[in-house]
Amino acid sequence: MAKVRSSSFDLTGRTALVTGSSRGIGLALARGLGAAGAQVIINARDPEQADRVASILADEGLRTAACPFDVTDPEQVTQGVLRCEAEVGPIEILINNAGIQRRGPLLDLDHADWRAVMSTNLDAVFSVSREVARAMITRGHGKIISIASLMSEVARPGTAPYAAAKGGVKMLTRAMCVEWAPHGLQINAIGPGYFATDLTAALVADPAFDSWIRGRTPAGRWGQVEDLVGVAVFLASGASDFVNGQTVYVDGGVLAGL
Repeated sequence: MAKVRSSSFDLTGRTALVTGSSRGIGLALARGLGAAGAQVIINARDPEQADRVASILADEGLRTAACPFDVTDPEQVTQGVLRCEAEVGPIEILINNAGIQRRGPLLDLDHADWRAVMSTNLDAVFSVSREVARAMITRGHGKIISIASLMSEVARPGTAPYAAAKGGVKMLTRAMCVEWAPHGLQINAIGPGYFATDLTAALVADPAFDSWIRGRTPAGRWGQVEDLVGVAVFLASGASDFVNGQTVYVDGGVLAGL
């Protein structure tokens, strides 16, 4: 019987670009991939912030570089990806993490807020993935991992733009798989449940909502960003070479029951 080797999860020698990686989930995933051996490219809009985070991770003994660009600007994406590959090396792992939230009733929702969420949470996944995939396809291998959400499957009042965008991420992941898997790429997504991050700080601080989440989640707690690292390393590594077009939900069991 075949045995799983620890080397199957080793990312040594690979370069990973993590969008929106200056804080929160993106930073945790960048740190986790770096600890697994990858050279990690930190991405943010603000060059100073990207440089600062790359320096922090370098001080922790990780191999890092900074490549700032705005994922919502297709021209910046094209130039940014080319710059990353020229200055750092071939991008073999991409994590589409950049995301924002705008809450409010649909009837009162400003169109600019709708577009902002769609631009960052869905359009950017398309733009960055396509640019990175061009070189991955030429090389015949690559891993693309997008951050979807529990709300790729369900919704709550006041979350329509976010749910619509994350549902789109799930289906875009499948579409990229059917087009690019024949070229040696694996394209998957991670769907976090309720995690304690900057985006959810107000909800965590709300005693009633906090109590509801703990009661609704079989694991009985909010997710911590470190809970996502193992899945990300798995999907970025050779251990997942026959996993394609999937969304792996990391939600403490929320989707398992009513």
